[in-house]
Amino acid sequence: MSRTSRERSIDLAVVVFAAALSVALAATFTNPLLMFPRTSVDMGAPLPQPLEELLGYPYYGTGPVIGVCGALALWWRRRCPVPVTGITLVFGLISSAVTVSAMVALFTVAALRPVRTTVWVAAAAALPVPLAWLLNEAPRTGLSVMGTLLIAWTLVALSVGWGLFVRSRRMLVASLTERARRAEEEAARRASEAQLRAREDIAREMHDVLAHRLSLLSVHAGALEFNRSPDPADIGRAAGVIRDNAHQALQDLRMVIGVLRTPAGGSAAGDDRAEGPAEAPQPVLADLERLARESRTAGMRLRLDVRVEDPDAVPDLVGRTVYRIVQEALTNARKHAPGADVRVEVNGEPGSGLDIIVRNPVPAQPTPAGSGIPGSGQGLIGLAERASLAGGQLRHGPTGRDYLVQAWLPWSA
Repeated sequence: MSRTSRERSIDLAVVVFAAALSVALAATFTNPLLMFPRTSVDMGAPLPQPLEELLGYPYYGTGPVIGVCGALALWWRRRCPVPVTGITLVFGLISSAVTVSAMVALFTVAALRPVRTTVWVAAAAALPVPLAWLLNEAPRTGLSVMGTLLIAWTLVALSVGWGLFVRSRRMLVASLTERARRAEEEAARRASEAQLRAREDIAREMHDVLAHRLSLLSVHAGALEFNRSPDPADIGRAAGVIRDNAHQALQDLRMVIGVLRTPAGGSAAGDDRAEGPAEAPQPVLADLERLARESRTAGMRLRLDVRVEDPDAVPDLVGRTVYRIVQEALTNARKHAPGADVRVEVNGEPGSGLDIIVRNPVPAQPTPAGSGIPGSGQGLIGLAERASLAGGQLRHGPTGRDYLVQAWLPWSA
């Protein structure tokens, strides 16, 4: 594990600090605030008199050297904290000056390693004092064995406790960071799904609104193409119908785009389009009569039977869905069964829902490829999704000699 420049600077400061304190502890022979017992090894030959006078403290034996060596081992405490702690504990059996280094090493183990490892290392750090007592090596600290033992174990507990606190805090910060990252990912995923749903809504509305209108245009244009009548009045009427339907198609397109661009609750601030004319309302169940008239004008033989006592009482979402289902079914009938009789039935009441049936005979001969009105093949799939979103269901397919589009939509009482 590579260290950052900040971590290297901290480790260097820790090594220098621990080395300085270790040298100072080696000079205070009777200091009781130590993790390890004073042993006879500390009582080596004193330093030369000039060096003692220069430093101002009587340094004894190998204590300062062992203390500095233990402090130098802390340079690798992040990479291998358990071995470094073991080294400091071994040095502690030689000189009690390693107390500071051992405490730093214990803190690092508690902060970086699992709790189970920390418990084993802390138990090993608590053994030197009772071990020295069992070996009749009385610790020369000016206190009783029990007092020295309590001080040593308190230092171990402080080191381990502080390390566990730092570890838990780091884990908390990491958990909060991970939670924030997941929240950002979830927000991004929801935004992506919202964009996908918006695209699907755009595609569905464009198909439902324009497919019907453009199919009428195609029927009238085809009739005008094959009309050999020299009567200019007939040509003028057909051209007028085409013009009116093209104009209506543009109006429908403008309505869809306006609805999709306008945020819920009003127009976007600063949008110049907000000052334009009001957008056309969305179709409802009562608009089926207008839809039927447009289809009959295009030459479709259509029978519409709406058995609903109060069409205005139908909820807007349900009425709009009924309109789109009938609209798409009529468009498909013009594409795949031109000239066929089409029957539309809508009936229902509050509490039982609405039943929609659109039926037309299956043509004896399929429409030759390239001669009919082109389609995307996604209209009925989109209707099934629309019916599902409204809480209903839709099925379609040939039934005997007829092709049937049948749907049911809920209508609460």
